[in-house]
Amino acid sequence: MSKYKKQSDPSRTNNYKKKRKERIILSILIPLFTLILIGAVYLARLFATVENEIDASFAEIERQQPVEKVNPIDEPVSFLFLGVDNNEDRQLGSTRADSIIYATLNPTTHEMNMVSIPRDTFVPIINKGTTLRYDRINSAYAVGEESAMVQTVEEWLDVPIHYYATFNFAAFLDIIDELGGIEMNVPVAINEMNSDDQTGSIKLEPGYQTLNGEEALALARTRKIDNDVKRGERQQLIIEAIIRKALNFESITKYTGIAETVGSNMQTNMRLKDMTAIAQTGLNDSFSISTHIFEWSSFTERGMDLVRIQPDSFEAIQTELKNALNKTNDSTGSARSDDTAS
Repeated sequence: MSKYKKQSDPSRTNNYKKKRKERIILSILIPLFTLILIGAVYLARLFATVENEIDASFAEIERQQPVEKVNPIDEPVSFLFLGVDNNEDRQLGSTRADSIIYATLNPTTHEMNMVSIPRDTFVPIINKGTTLRYDRINSAYAVGEESAMVQTVEEWLDVPIHYYATFNFAAFLDIIDELGGIEMNVPVAINEMNSDDQTGSIKLEPGYQTLNGEEALALARTRKIDNDVKRGERQQLIIEAIIRKALNFESITKYTGIAETVGSNMQTNMRLKDMTAIAQTGLNDSFSISTHIFEWSSFTERGMDLVRIQPDSFEAIQTELKNALNKTNDSTGSARSDDTAS
């Protein structure tokens, strides 16, 4: 497990994290479109088609030590969201995770925390309880898919992962198009390939605009213009745009179709009852969303361009995540950190 010490000066924490808080009706953590999925499941769970799609997406992972079970309705819960850019047409073979997001949801304090992990972060890769080598964190998926990714992230961050959900980016296009596109402020100009790998077919200029699925996917993918960390920031902007559009009243009628699309392009260890319980935590209360960004530096080893997370930044964000999984409300309704929580 991680040997980093906890951050002792709260003022330093603020120098290493970027928070964006948004009050929402549904309290679901999504890296790409999980909020839509769980909201759809909650609203359309009686439809056999949706239930069949969700059941078909279930896949448990191999663990050396089982994680403690929690009740998402009244206990803090954590997620690992993975985005993979692979399908039968692309035939990429040894797939790596293109998007890695760790998130916590605390139904008691009504707080959500989310951090993007740069795919090139240099960490020990762990599979079946054994450290194989130091490598890019996204290479764990090629070694042992979700099982190795969960073990690697748990060991590196020293936090539990209760649920995982892996999405194929192919569903990304369909969902955004089902919503009628998303409105957002594009931060940079891009010239990117489309989902068929046609170079230069997607061109965007900075500014507020409506993006269709192909354009949003291109913006989420691109990193040649800067780096992997900046790409993670752009993906989080897209997440917020999806949240806003999904919560639009006009989008509710599209939830069933969206759930079917996601269910057929997802793998998760969440059952339908788990998703329903998670959705229930936020239907009556507004949550705050805190987005954290690691400070980092680049270096080269074995001919690879890699990312090293700054120790102070790591400690500060790790402490935030651990606190988020331990916080409860006392009898007066104020939040506190329960140091005795497991």
